[in-house]
Amino acid sequence: MSRSTDILLTALAPAIWGSTYLVTTEALPSGYPVTLAALRALPAGLLLLALTRCVPPRAWLGRTFVLGGLNFALFWVLLFVAAYRLPGGVAATLGALQAMMVIVMARGWLGTPIRAGAVAAAAAGVLGVALLLISPQARLDPIGVAAGLGGAASMAAGTVLSRKWQPPVSALSFTAWQLTAGGLILLPLALIMEPQLPSLSATNLAGLTWLGLVGAAATYAIWFRGVARLDPGAVSMLGMMSPVTAVALGWLWLDQSLSPLQFLGAAVVLVSVWAGQRANRPRADEAFRTAPTRTGKSVGSTRAASRSSMVR
Repeated sequence: MSRSTDILLTALAPAIWGSTYLVTTEALPSGYPVTLAALRALPAGLLLLALTRCVPPRAWLGRTFVLGGLNFALFWVLLFVAAYRLPGGVAATLGALQAMMVIVMARGWLGTPIRAGAVAAAAAGVLGVALLLISPQARLDPIGVAAGLGGAASMAAGTVLSRKWQPPVSALSFTAWQLTAGGLILLPLALIMEPQLPSLSATNLAGLTWLGLVGAAATYAIWFRGVARLDPGAVSMLGMMSPVTAVALGWLWLDQSLSPLQFLGAAVVLVSVWAGQRANRPRADEAFRTAPTRTGKSVGSTRAASRSSMVR
């Protein structure tokens, strides 16, 4: 499959995630963020485990819970805190900083070079999201800002480590492991932190089904497949498709109006995403050196270790 096809397929995930705000506000009860996050992650993870019939071996349990915590438990909780305490535009703009964080983390953990074009594309994307979503009356709450930055850092770390730690299983199985681990972390937190969930209506159940089966199980399998095949910087830029989709759905579904500045912001985001894919295209020698193997190490490091063992 070509790189362009991998990019387009991976972009489907954040594009679908853009529906999360609409579904949450229109179809789910408010005031139960951790409980709803647990109900989104755990059933989807258990269903995928049943379908794939592949459970993580003991050696992978620690890594699975770290990834499940970063990509789902911690990220979703901080995301909800930021959404509650900040205007949506500010929260989304802070989340867009994830692309820059991935560039720095990938340099430290994967040895991926920092490219000026990738940094410029990420900065332009943040500016585009700000133009798209932030209103002049937006106010900053310190706790909300900390939660927004923490959520971006959590997802960035999860993305890079998901690339670094590649188990010899399918993307669907890898998704099942992480969703289940994240759900198991969230479940006791929900029981401790929040009151009992009220009886769910048919609309509530439909919303949870969408967020669990499509917005979690299917899309994260696509996302982790992309993480395994594409440069982390390229994948993280695709995440900026989410606020564009969210605004488009608000315009089409909720009859919200858009200003010329917002249209400009959307255009800037789309151009930055395109530029980010070009800037993060690895050269042949870099792709060889950083490509993960079934041991979780890069090809270059594996060959270097082999030479070292011969010397010893």
